[in-house]
Amino acid sequence: MEKGLDRTITAIGLMSGTSLDGIDAALLTTDGVTIQSTGASLTVDYDAGLRGRLREILGCRDRNDRIYSIERELTLAHRDVVLRLLDKAGLGARDVGVVGFHGQTVMHAPEEGLTWQIGDGKLLAAECGIDVVYDFRSADMAEGGEGAPFAPVYHRALARGLERPLAVLNVGGVANVTWIGDDDSLLAFDTGPGNALIDDWVMRRTGVSSDIDGRLARAGRVDEAALGALMDNDYFDRQPPKSLDRNAFDINELSEYSDKDGAAILTAFTAESVARAAAFFPAPALRWLVTGGGRLNLALMAELSRRLTAPVQQVEEAGWDGDALEAQAFAYLAVRSLAGLPLSFPATTGTGAPTPGGRLEKRYG
Repeated sequence: MEKGLDRTITAIGLMSGTSLDGIDAALLTTDGVTIQSTGASLTVDYDAGLRGRLREILGCRDRNDRIYSIERELTLAHRDVVLRLLDKAGLGARDVGVVGFHGQTVMHAPEEGLTWQIGDGKLLAAECGIDVVYDFRSADMAEGGEGAPFAPVYHRALARGLERPLAVLNVGGVANVTWIGDDDSLLAFDTGPGNALIDDWVMRRTGVSSDIDGRLARAGRVDEAALGALMDNDYFDRQPPKSLDRNAFDINELSEYSDKDGAAILTAFTAESVARAAAFFPAPALRWLVTGGGRLNLALMAELSRRLTAPVQQVEEAGWDGDALEAQAFAYLAVRSLAGLPLSFPATTGTGAPTPGGRLEKRYG
């Protein structure tokens, strides 16, 4: 049985995912093992300028003056979100023990042992007046892990009391699944694309940032030959744990299709890759709980329900908050980091052993 801190801490978690839609922030009180309570949360969209600048540096591998400038801008945007959350909750900086700051993923190449999330933890700590834990993934990569996904240990803590085996599917830019067994065992991995390809397609074709409610996809038709060609990728046959970069797949293969048919094919691609992933579970999931922005896409939820053999529900059906869940996870991970507890495991990232992680920046240096 894990032992957490000798007290509970109120923490703020910050998550800005590969969808590049904005920043999620949430309050959580925990000792790093059990969840005492969840608190206020909010989501703040990136302004178009920052979103565009982040898109321009995706895939970059080298720091330069432009990266530093964008990193500072990103960090100050996170500061503003922290201050807004504190105001919403009626709290001051002194009421919060730590901020878990994920940062923005610029590049993820696990096959090369590389991952990069920009975000200045020292600047954020100084600006907010709260200790900050950041750089969650480097220790895992150093131990041979994939560096993702990192929310499974939080999913398990949330799922206490729910019927197992349970699958928790997070559909962000990339989709990942956490399988939780009867004995609290975990298996986790990226299933394939999430929202990123759909968003990129819709942005390119219509100038809108996402397929709201799946309307475009619902008006289109899935070409099974095109879907089969997309699924003809070695990644889907690899044993987990495994993880993907946001840009691992190419929407240019669908250039001949109409706006609505391309959206339909890409939505089916996300769902079919999830269905393929289920074959790796030690035992079939009795239920799928879906979090992340993808749970709001009606076309995607319908495709998941059609292709999976167990009920598919939004996490709200279990009493969870799908808008806040990933941010809550990094609040939880920050407290675990303070307690020296593992953040990742051989069956979640492929690391050689349960691995602690995160770097601490004190609020006053």
